[in-house]
Amino acid sequence: MAELTDHKKLHWIGILITFSGAVLFSTKAVLVKMAFRDVKLDVITLLALRMVFSLPFFLLAAWWVRRKEPASLSSRQWVLVFLTGLMGYYVSSWFDFVGLQFISAGLERLILFLYPSFTALINFFVFKQVLGKRQKWALLLTYIGIGIAYYGEFRLDAGNPNFMLGSLAVFACSITYAIYMSGSGRLIPQVGVTRYTAYAMLSATVGVFVHFLLTHQIGETQFTPEIWKFGFLLAILSTVVPSFLISAGMKRIGSNNTAIVSSIGPISTIIQANIFLGEVIHTQQIIGTALVIVGVLLIGWKK
Repeated sequence: MAELTDHKKLHWIGILITFSGAVLFSTKAVLVKMAFRDVKLDVITLLALRMVFSLPFFLLAAWWVRRKEPASLSSRQWVLVFLTGLMGYYVSSWFDFVGLQFISAGLERLILFLYPSFTALINFFVFKQVLGKRQKWALLLTYIGIGIAYYGEFRLDAGNPNFMLGSLAVFACSITYAIYMSGSGRLIPQVGVTRYTAYAMLSATVGVFVHFLLTHQIGETQFTPEIWKFGFLLAILSTVVPSFLISAGMKRIGSNNTAIVSSIGPISTIIQANIFLGEVIHTQQIIGTALVIVGVLLIGWKK
């Protein structure tokens, strides 16, 4: 009985950790939109600034975990960590930032949150992981809610000439992020949550810096205090802290449950976008948000 109680406690702790990480991650879209509006940065420069401020934290984490756990990764593990890191925080982020140039923060988050279904399908078809009945109902409710809210956003933004381009870019982001989530769920138990997060983020940093150096001259960009501010906030508030929280939550509740609990992200983004960007909250968003909340709560519900 005591073991069962401890298991339930760890389950709810995992949900709480993942929930907190998802809310912090949701600040990213708002900060990116504000950066595009206020300082007129291009996508890869903004990504590079995000990684400049993130880099010291992940170097420190990598050093710390290597000091505590000196056992090295196998060649196969190194390759997989490097590839998933690139996919999750370089390729996926690039698609996401491109899309945010053309569509609202609320719509971006709704499209991005197709990724739990892609994660579940990858786990089902590739790793033969069975979906439980509760997960299926949670996914169904979550996506009905997102679909309703998306329809309302579509009606508001359909006149945007770059609407489809932005939507497709974020759709590509959701697919690449689902690959990262599925791979993370397999690699974290093998290499450890802190080690995996640090190495994956360092891999993504390499990808971003190489992209920036191939396409920009460092002296061409005027780095004002306002620009540095957005880089710092993107790095700490919406990258470093939530990435460790999401990985820690995934270790406790698995990648499928992490993907579904993280569906709180669109709700958080919609509210923040209304406050900081003046984006309209409409009826379809409210209905969709309610269904998403029910789907998230269903994850932690026990008979």
